[in-house]
Amino acid sequence: MNWREKYKDKIVTAAEAVKSIKSNDRVVIAHGCGEALTLTRAMVDRASELENVEVVHMLVLGEGAYTRPGMEKSFHHNALFVGVNTRKAVEEGRADFTPTHFSDVPRLFKSGDLPVDVALIHLSLPDENGICSFGISADYTVAAAQCARTVIAQINHQMPRTGGASISLDDVTWIVEVDEPLLELPSIEIGPVERAIGEHISKLVPDGATLQIGLGGIPDAVLSSLKDKKDLGIHTEIFGDGVVDLVKAGVITNRKKTINKGKIIATSIFGTRKVYDFAHNNPDIVMCTVDYTNDPYIIRQHENMVSINSALQVDLMGQVNAEMIGSLQYSGVGGQVDFVRGASMAPNGKSIIALPSTARGGSISRIVCRLDEGAAVTTSRNDVHYVVTEYGAVNLRGKSIRERAMALISIAHPDFREKLEEEARSLKLL
Repeated sequence: MNWREKYKDKIVTAAEAVKSIKSNDRVVIAHGCGEALTLTRAMVDRASELENVEVVHMLVLGEGAYTRPGMEKSFHHNALFVGVNTRKAVEEGRADFTPTHFSDVPRLFKSGDLPVDVALIHLSLPDENGICSFGISADYTVAAAQCARTVIAQINHQMPRTGGASISLDDVTWIVEVDEPLLELPSIEIGPVERAIGEHISKLVPDGATLQIGLGGIPDAVLSSLKDKKDLGIHTEIFGDGVVDLVKAGVITNRKKTINKGKIIATSIFGTRKVYDFAHNNPDIVMCTVDYTNDPYIIRQHENMVSINSALQVDLMGQVNAEMIGSLQYSGVGGQVDFVRGASMAPNGKSIIALPSTARGGSISRIVCRLDEGAAVTTSRNDVHYVVTEYGAVNLRGKSIRERAMALISIAHPDFREKLEEEARSLKLL
């Protein structure tokens, strides 16, 4: 039987496919913009027939309907990263949060720490050999498919075919064909604070550097500030529309990369149709699993590696809180520590933590004497390298506690510097 015959034999409706989900199963859903929306909706439609189905996901950009009040008997969400669509459920105890580095998620599935019953994945159309691309979501989705009892694939005419992670139709249990737009994550408007941070960071990026950069106002501002650079490369967890502009401008060439020369290496794509069209059949893009892209051993092999990550708070010892507001789980560690460590160990590497100096309309400082009570330390003071606000950039490597406190106060908002100094002296930090 050739692959086309196998393909036809596996085609079912979404409602039929999700009948494979049983009560007490663990279901893993593809990540971020790669979520298979038709499959998720069909699963939720079966709520009255199911009990205690654990839904494992990282950043939920879809509806997250399985986390809504009233769904508790049918579904329980295990969040590996918390986003706007799941934050309330975690806060109210209708969902759980499991701390983990993004790079470790495939190992959780493969080791049996989080055994997978059903994987809901999202793929491109098959090629002439019956091989489907994972498109914009390789990350942990590949491992979920490898480990699951049942693999339900939403095959979408609009999913870009990307190089790298792929799957044979032999490894798919059911196919649901769709022709629907992917989830999109539009760019955020860049304000003056983000633009100032971007300009400070651009001074730390040499020609020929390899970048890890995420999404949001600060990453977009950084990318817009790099237009005068030459031969930049990309080895990252996620990229979006901003990278497209720099490739087209000839700024990102990947020619100077130490490994995977000439290639953009990523594990997920988040953006609009602009970046999805750019990625489709693009031989210069290779989508890899997150245990490769985020492996500090791989990251550290890039000369002039620069990682750029965000934070909610940095205390005067250099401890970084990137995931909690007080005791509220706001997001997660993601790949921050993976890239901080990898970039810091790379030849001439730099890891950068970037954040606005204030929050809540300027009423509170993000540079603090102590992290909020109940907040976790995301990146330890032993790993932190550069910290950047709109007021400047400071290098904490090799600095004493006293020197760190002085440096960080210098890039705090001026309205809070005097108070920070007073608190620092009372705590014997100065």
